[in-house]
Amino acid sequence: MSISKDQVLDALKFVIDPDLGKDLVSLNMIEDIKIEGNDVYFTVNLTTPACPMKDQIKSACENAIRELVHKDAVPHVNMSSKVTSNESVQSQNELLPGVKNIIAVASGKGGVGKSTVAANLAVALAKAGAVVGLVDTDIYGPSVPTMFNLRDERPNINTQRKLIPLEQYGVKLLSMGFLVSTDEAVVWRGPMVSSAVKQFLTESVWGPLDYLIMDLPPGTGDIQLTIVQTVPLSGAVIVSTPQDVALDDARKGVTMFRKVNVPVLGIIENMAYFIPPDAPDKKYHIFGKDGARNLAEKLRVPFLGEVPLQQLIREGGDAGKPVALDEPADGVFTEIAQRVAQQVSIRNASAAPTEKIEIKFK
Repeated sequence: MSISKDQVLDALKFVIDPDLGKDLVSLNMIEDIKIEGNDVYFTVNLTTPACPMKDQIKSACENAIRELVHKDAVPHVNMSSKVTSNESVQSQNELLPGVKNIIAVASGKGGVGKSTVAANLAVALAKAGAVVGLVDTDIYGPSVPTMFNLRDERPNINTQRKLIPLEQYGVKLLSMGFLVSTDEAVVWRGPMVSSAVKQFLTESVWGPLDYLIMDLPPGTGDIQLTIVQTVPLSGAVIVSTPQDVALDDARKGVTMFRKVNVPVLGIIENMAYFIPPDAPDKKYHIFGKDGARNLAEKLRVPFLGEVPLQQLIREGGDAGKPVALDEPADGVFTEIAQRVAQQVSIRNASAAPTEKIEIKFK
């Protein structure tokens, strides 16, 4: 039996990426084909290491080789990834040319656990194999130093007077909390806050990143507008609890991003339910049930998942060790990270890019 590379490629044309709706060959995902007798070796480069369809795609490739090349062929599929970016976005991204995707994590209301979600999202993406940065843009109430166990650390400055992000758990980090003492309050007016956020983005050495996660402060004010005017965002993730008082503000957050041409990647429902440790068969919806899920459906944006009200999540944040570090492959933050990366890849392939905007007030 003689197997050719053309036969392998012809077979893999029948394997469709379920997110992008095209075959792997036309998407240029197939590389390094090597044939040794009955053994067929090749690499599939997905658009993100956090692809939730990885196992399904690998199985489809194996079946295609066995059924369409030869019944005795033995496929050896190496699953790899090259994180994509929107070419139009990259052409606008003069300030952060090495950053492929910039994702804002936002909430209309404070106290919904947005920073906890942002920290665990960044860790889960890094754990999957992506190169990740996290910038804490909440100047008045920075949380990153505590959540990453870096309270007393300070970033270095290079010879060009640029900040060098700290690194923990595979995530590059910047926060106002690294520049002031724990007990010091930042008492600044809006223009100074906006200037600090710009410095984190434009006067820092981020280097090449697959994803830069931006932990935004609550609301729809100066910092949010500064960010969309400074860099082109790949999209925004909205965090809310299920209760109406939070959902009202989450709705405003979605509206704000739509007004400034930023695609909403989806909504995450935090503190969705509570399961008592001594009664694992019971589930209590303390703040209401399916509020964020229903809002996502109403606003026609993806629902990215539920995060339970769980002691381990709180303890991980307080101890500076996000729970995503040790959770299993089917853990909640791992699944949410996969869905966020999935939405980014879909938009990079098909959606119009976000454009930096000029906001004028009459």
